[in-house]
Amino acid sequence: MAWIQFICNTTSDKADALSDAFSECGAAAVTFEDDADQPIYEPDLGTTPLWTATRVVALFDAETNPDDVGNMLSTLVSDIPPYRVEAVEDKDWEREWMDNFHPIQFGERLWICPSWHPPPAPDAVNIMLDPGLAFGTGTHPTTALCLNWLDQADLKGKYVIDYGCGSGILAIAAALLGAERVIGVDTDPQALEATRANAERNGVEIEAYLPGDCPDEPCDLLLANILAGPLQTLAPRFANLTKPSAELVLSGILEVQAQEVSDSYAAWFDMQAPTIKEDWTRLNGTRHAR
Repeated sequence: MAWIQFICNTTSDKADALSDAFSECGAAAVTFEDDADQPIYEPDLGTTPLWTATRVVALFDAETNPDDVGNMLSTLVSDIPPYRVEAVEDKDWEREWMDNFHPIQFGERLWICPSWHPPPAPDAVNIMLDPGLAFGTGTHPTTALCLNWLDQADLKGKYVIDYGCGSGILAIAAALLGAERVIGVDTDPQALEATRANAERNGVEIEAYLPGDCPDEPCDLLLANILAGPLQTLAPRFANLTKPSAELVLSGILEVQAQEVSDSYAAWFDMQAPTIKEDWTRLNGTRHAR
């Protein structure tokens, strides 16, 4: 199906009203994009911040008359920012998306492969994982930092908790690398469903729980790739979930946040110097012997 799109450069305070107006005009979809390369790393809870310079893109059926949309917009929005109308190339978008997601190697023995692509190294540890709603395909630096660590770890016979499991990518990696028992924990029931489905696809068993249902039995390794704020809040909980001398791997932390997060764990863990990839950080620690 062919489409046209209206592209409008505006400001964050006007973007929502413009989006509502495009929807009233019959847009099939409206998206917001960063118009000035301004990162928003960790919003406050309950907020959905926009970029100061926001690009609003509204998608319409190609049969839509752009003049009709423009006239209707003028009745809905008092001060319409300049916009342009472009034709959208008709493509097999699913095929286009699939062609752009390729196997990725982490360390020496670990690969993430989409299900439609044969593993480049059949004898390696291959995680078959399709991108989905839950976070975690290996492409983000925080996930890559954790996977590179797991690739070098000796997990044989270990009990591992992946706290904030998302797609289950870290939990599955741990299981395939020899962990005896692996638990995934997430606040999102969809993430738990994704973890279970991906674990089954990879032939491993992952227990998946909401935080309140997570067993209290201390583990040998706790992985948490979430955000700095929740990681600081969870420090006492993670201390209770880890055995003496257990290992801790934390990510989802900006480089500028690393010291504050590390300090939050110092009462229970010997924390190491951060490992940095782009602007993101991985922190490693060892649980104090009791």
